[in-house]
Amino acid sequence: MTVSVHLVRHGEVFNPDKVLYGRLPGFGLSALGQQMAQELADGWNQTPAILVSSPLQRARETIAPMAKKFDLDVRLESRVLEAENKFEGLSDMRRRLRSPKLWPLVLNPLRPSWGEPYAQQAARVAEAIQDLRDELMTTYGPGSCAIVVSHQLPIWVTRLSAEGKLLAHDPRRRECSLASVTSFEFTPGQRIPTVHYTEPVEHLSKQAAALPGA
Repeated sequence: MTVSVHLVRHGEVFNPDKVLYGRLPGFGLSALGQQMAQELADGWNQTPAILVSSPLQRARETIAPMAKKFDLDVRLESRVLEAENKFEGLSDMRRRLRSPKLWPLVLNPLRPSWGEPYAQQAARVAEAIQDLRDELMTTYGPGSCAIVVSHQLPIWVTRLSAEGKLLAHDPRRRECSLASVTSFEFTPGQRIPTVHYTEPVEHLSKQAAALPGA
């Protein structure tokens, strides 16, 4: 009697200059990222009822093989967009943060002070998930699912919120690798989901470059 909303992180981005790209346009998938997207689609066995993507290029390119495989249109959803970040467009952040001009932005890492509050991110993504859950239950019925391609930080803080954990965290410890799947499973009448995490293309994500702000 369950329905599921699967949050997929996009594949590796082509970013040779290691820019913290955030919401900037023009950052699409690398060749490895395209391979991740294709293998993820090839290995996906359950036919989704709904496909959703963040409006950003890297997310749209990640969901494209799914859309082709299942012959479905993709909805663009701003509520699953990457987090706003005042460091967007910068590179070599370790060196940049030596500048006193940037210090006010790092005064409160628990919020965080350099960008969109974690609670705000979790709230908007959770709202999108809840709308999809309701649509799946009323229109498509038990066993149906939606696939949503989003970004690491919004996915991670939404999972923390769903599991009743503190949203402040060490970014190095996020369990949300490239092309991973964080699944929110609901039964009728249940507002709090059961969360599952998988890495269907782990063999490829281990080859990816360590890039900032993905």
